[in-house]
Amino acid sequence: MARYVQIDEFGGPEVLSIVHDAQPQAGRGEVRVRVHFAGLNPVDYKIFHGGPAALRYEAVPPCGNGNDFSGVIDELGDGVSGFHIGDAVFGGKRMHAQADFVVVDATRILKKPDALTFEQAGGLDIAGRAAWASVASLGLTIDDTVLIGAAAGGVGILACQLAVRTGARVVGTASPVNHEFLRGLGVIPVAYGDGLVDRVLAAGPTVTAALDYNGAATIDAALELGVPGTRINTIAARGHRAGTGITEVGGQAANIDDLDALAGLIAAGEIVLPIDRVFPLEQVQDAYRYLMAGHLRGKVVLAT
Repeated sequence: MARYVQIDEFGGPEVLSIVHDAQPQAGRGEVRVRVHFAGLNPVDYKIFHGGPAALRYEAVPPCGNGNDFSGVIDELGDGVSGFHIGDAVFGGKRMHAQADFVVVDATRILKKPDALTFEQAGGLDIAGRAAWASVASLGLTIDDTVLIGAAAGGVGILACQLAVRTGARVVGTASPVNHEFLRGLGVIPVAYGDGLVDRVLAAGPTVTAALDYNGAATIDAALELGVPGTRINTIAARGHRAGTGITEVGGQAANIDDLDALAGLIAAGEIVLPIDRVFPLEQVQDAYRYLMAGHLRGKVVLAT
């Protein structure tokens, strides 16, 4: 038997339960991964709350939960090449990852670099893809100053570092407790909330672009600062200020080679990905309450 996190019905974290069922079997072209860590993402609770996200991903309770995972291959389906039993891997499978085992198409996983921890790999798929694609979408250069909302969160912390690597100046919104950490990454930190525009102006550089991983407030501030809508990208407030040219490039625009490149940068120590907290699988409800409370630094993951 194996454990799975299940969405019993739509609602808050209390709708998540641990159920037991037979271990899944790998079919042709698939591998079975014994999951070590499974990441949490804001899109997960948007799905189990119901509404647009649930419709978008065709979630119909009872169903599984989570996307990101890392672990070790323990079964190979027919026709799989390039992988072996015992390989450490990571990847994503929507509404299946928070479980003891996940069966996934072999083209959807990557071998884990030795220096990338299982915890980091287990939280990388969604945040890594989103950060990579959204930063790339703006074509940042040394002439840019980019405002990044939720700069210390799972996506933001990666995006800040990728943006710094383009030569752009980065101004990031975050809780004061994370400001010194962000400065260490080359980011100019500012507190979010009322008065954000004034604080960004006081920080110095004229903002020319914005990446929103937080919500409408980042978009509103960027527009007030004179950033054209076409140089604002959001994954957190899709549809906000429609008609201004704001783009909504997310993780779907990144491919598995992009994810592999990012994993290599983290493994090499060129980009950091902190793990804010690890919860056991049985405490999945508490893990989401913690994630939803905000003020994080990096990723929250479940240990299976």
